[in-house]
Amino acid sequence: MLDRHGQVPERAPSLPGPHPRRRSRTGWPGGSGIITVRPSNSIVSRQRLGQFVGISGANSGAKGLSLNRVVIPPGGSAAAHRHLGSESAIYLVQGTVRTRYGERLEHAVVNRAGDFLFIPAGVPHQPTNLSSSEAAVAIVARNDPDEQEHVELIDAVTPAAPSAPSP
Repeated sequence: MLDRHGQVPERAPSLPGPHPRRRSRTGWPGGSGIITVRPSNSIVSRQRLGQFVGISGANSGAKGLSLNRVVIPPGGSAAAHRHLGSESAIYLVQGTVRTRYGERLEHAVVNRAGDFLFIPAGVPHQPTNLSSSEAAVAIVARNDPDEQEHVELIDAVTPAAPSAPSP
């Protein structure tokens, strides 16, 4: 269960296991087995959002994907950006988010908890949490184990008025 800021309690009583800052490797001899990552601290992504790095090339040896929990604070917004060479699959766990997208951010879609989103590689976008009181939380997968290395901020874009959001 997430608190109102989209945080998972440091250690819930119903979640036994190793200390949340550790990762564990089990399985086959030689270290090629299952890796568990329990991130307890967030980083600030290049997109200027809180991100809990789940699976990446650096922490698990993943070769073709990354999986992260992203938190958009109440009323917050990411910097306009694109992911060069990687697609994004997003599951919105909590909240309501408007995402502007397109070369001039001229389109918009509003998504709610329970929605799945797909963003093709290279599409400029900018998500904004529409709540002024609760964090929006998403699980984000990309086909890039070092996805933060391929984020391009789009500072030069002058946003156009977004078209009407899709239902």
